[in-house]
Amino acid sequence: MPDPHSAAALKVGQKIAELRHAATLSAKKLAECADLDLTHLQRIEKGGGNPTLVTLVQIAVALEVDPGELIAGIDADDLPSGRRPYGYTRREEFRRQPRSWG
Repeated sequence: MPDPHSAAALKVGQKIAELRHAATLSAKKLAECADLDLTHLQRIEKGGGNPTLVTLVQIAVALEVDPGELIAGIDADDLPSGRRPYGYTRREEFRRQPRSWG
């Protein structure tokens, strides 16, 4: 299960809070517009949630921003420990080797 306090979750939460403040919306009003529970939105803003794509789109629509703006600037280093994504051109380099049973 992903670490709910990963750098990625914190960055997304901070971005949402920043955009909410810029729009002069209370957390309660944003939650209402996004059709979310207030405590769920507050958890996301604090970096303690792991919002789904649907939830991020709901928040972006309520903030009247492109959904991509919520994750802009996040890279592999921000992911929870234990996650190791890599580009498809490097797949052979990271491919798991079969076990030898002999």
